[in-house]
Amino acid sequence: MTPRAYDLGKRRDQVDENRRRVIDAARALLAEATTYTAFTVDAVAKRADVARATVYYQFGSKAGVLEALCDALAEAGQLADLGQAFVEPDPRVALRRFIAAFARFWAADRVVMRRLRALAALDPDVAAVIEARDERNRTGLSVLVGRLAAAIPSLDRPEAVRLLHTLSSFETFDSLAGPSDDPAEVAQLIATLAEAALALTDQRLGGSERA
Repeated sequence: MTPRAYDLGKRRDQVDENRRRVIDAARALLAEATTYTAFTVDAVAKRADVARATVYYQFGSKAGVLEALCDALAEAGQLADLGQAFVEPDPRVALRRFIAAFARFWAADRVVMRRLRALAALDPDVAAVIEARDERNRTGLSVLVGRLAAAIPSLDRPEAVRLLHTLSSFETFDSLAGPSDDPAEVAQLIATLAEAALALTDQRLGGSERA
């Protein structure tokens, strides 16, 4: 290995280490912050023991830090397993797998998840980060609802997507989960509620059509 290659490797390692420290600092600050104003780029940099310019260089903005944090939470919550829902041939089982994947994700760090959602209500930049991720969730549900509609011809697809998005949201998970509840148990409850809601929707629409 040439000295230059060695130096580049050390520099890459330092960049990766700084990135990890910033993400860890952001997560810690969100878990501890008692006010919205406590979470700033300056506070994150100070907690991570890096220069403010380093945060901006690697992440671009506070929203960029939060994007990276969301990615780290997704990895911790094994959200990559979500792909299994879209290769499952049975649409009802696929929906259950979708809900279970998000339950694991929401359970990764409920305190930080709460703070992120609260920040989104106050900061337009953070709201854009959260809304973009919620929109991806709705897109996935649209695919699953399209498959469910083959078995439930009278299903109102937009209404079903809205209903399932609400039931599979963090807010629903957090309200149903106790302080030490197993996310798998909460996911099972949410899936049961989702199936019951879809059945009621089908009955209502079917009855309306028959009338």
